Amino acid sequence: MGTIRLYNRDRIDRVIRLDTTLINEIESAFTDLTTKQVIMPPIMRIDVPRNNGEVDIKSAYIEGVDSFAVKLSSGFFDNPKRGLPSANGMMILLSAVTGEPLAVFADNGLLTDLRTAAAGAVAARVLSREDSRVAGVIGTGSQARYQMEALVNVRDIQKMNVYGRSTEKAEAYKRDMESQLNIPVEVKQTPKEVVQESEVVITTTPATKPIIQSDWLHPGLHITAMGSDAEHKQELDAKVLEASDRFVCDVVEQSLRLGELRACTNEQVRSSAVELGEITSERKIGRSNPNQITICDLTGTGAQDTAIARYVYQLLEEEESHERS
Repeated sequence: MGTIRLYNRDRIDRVIRLDTTLINEIESAFTDLTTKQVIMPPIMRIDVPRNNGEVDIKSAYIEGVDSFAVKLSSGFFDNPKRGLPSANGMMILLSAVTGEPLAVFADNGLLTDLRTAAAGAVAARVLSREDSRVAGVIGTGSQARYQMEALVNVRDIQKMNVYGRSTEKAEAYKRDMESQLNIPVEVKQTPKEVVQESEVVITTTPATKPIIQSDWLHPGLHITAMGSDAEHKQELDAKVLEASDRFVCDVVEQSLRLGELRACTNEQVRSSAVELGEITSERKIGRSNPNQITICDLTGTGAQDTAIARYVYQLLEEEESHERS
């Protein structure tokens, strides 16, 4: 057995960028879910209610690849009170030929953050209006930041709106993102204002009760919801799904179990749900006219984890090869 390589967050952060190349890698993983045989078991979750926490285990083997990832990610949502980030975790890359571990990525959740943000950019690229200029985000944590960093790779965003329960954190978000992206950010007092005054809206919260209501929607709006990844979570009122012209998700089965489809009893919405990979593979159409209201529900897939683990492993190998030469 060869030596298992261990990479910490700093080393990983040195080689990977949230850019169009990464977004394309994640898009390919969505396409693979439609066009290839993918062995992807249901997400295993361990709840830690005493500390408002959860741990998810995800994995997927994609037909024809020589390695795949097993990912453990945690979300402990009281951590900000302790001065710690909510998200954490690690990934293991295994040989698909021998089963040997090739690398351990002790990334503290970085790769999960990046692949989730890239997935949001994929959804925006195939579903939002190409002329979208105003983006809105509900939530002020790390994912709210990564989502906007990814979005500007696929849309020419000129202004951002943000809402957070804490005005102090929303103001900090404004300062950080204006500095990082050189785009004006306006703090809104309600999520309703964000939805009504934006063309692309991203929700990044662990909400257990719906935040967005159907009477806030307007023609041409696109919403990507990624907070609901457990049976007790929900960011969109069920009537929001009913009011949309196109409901898309990463995996229908997961959305029914963990995502926004779980709370929607409308059989027409459920039966017409489209998977993102069906659109990226061009087997189905995303947005067919500029006035449509589109929604994408992302619960996160093991295929994305395998894609980013393989990608960062390649980047690390290339760096090491360059250092040796």
